[in-house]
Amino acid sequence: MDYSKNLKELVKEKYGQIAKEAGDGCSSSCCGDDKVDYTIMSDDYTQMDGYSEDADLHLGCGLPTQFAQIKKGDTVVDLGSGAGNDCFIALSETGPTGSVIGIDMTEAMIEKARENVKKLGVNNVKFILGDIEAVPLEENTADVVVSNCVFNLVPDKKAAFEETYRILKKGGHFSISDIVLRGILPESLKNDAEMYAGCVAGAVQQDEYLSYIRDAGFQQIEIQKEKEIILPDEILKNYLTDAALDNFKKSNLGIFSITVFGRK
Repeated sequence: MDYSKNLKELVKEKYGQIAKEAGDGCSSSCCGDDKVDYTIMSDDYTQMDGYSEDADLHLGCGLPTQFAQIKKGDTVVDLGSGAGNDCFIALSETGPTGSVIGIDMTEAMIEKARENVKKLGVNNVKFILGDIEAVPLEENTADVVVSNCVFNLVPDKKAAFEETYRILKKGGHFSISDIVLRGILPESLKNDAEMYAGCVAGAVQQDEYLSYIRDAGFQQIEIQKEKEIILPDEILKNYLTDAALDNFKKSNLGIFSITVFGRK
């Protein structure tokens, strides 16, 4: 329990700092002195309908809303919604007859997202402070669940997928982008808290990740997109000796962003 609590507090601290820096006109990669650039895995949202620059903190690792098959009138829930980027994209797809709910456990992110709601003048999106291991929503709430590089930040991924299943309506589905591993991560990376907050040390093997989804009860599971994540040497050198870095680069280890679909 203490391990999970400590990781959650780390995530709250780091992502709260990012939200506040963004409010000061800085990005997560240009402010502070953290060893990890949290933006290196992000994809480009700028051409998508509903895009809001103020809501895009470049913290994702995919474009789940692009693959989420959102229809007009849907209720969409974004787990780990941050400043609201995926929520506002989803809002453009579900339209005025639908609704979007963002869940995030970081107070500063919720505050930032609510500020963006006021700027955009929309009224069918709301942001709720909450933990995705125990989502503060009734069962059968959502037609669609999306999430972008967040389940890696959750110590209990099994519980998070069970909660995703619970809040979805029968026949509803999710599209989630996340980081998975193929091969064993070096212990110095795996154990480092900064790398956990950067979504790498928190990653599990792809087969294990997919097993959580199956065990939660989902069907029609498919990988909609994947891309390999190449960590720059200047980041890896913070955690690995020269010899370990050389071995890491020669290994069969792969760090991948995958976008996964599953239906209830």
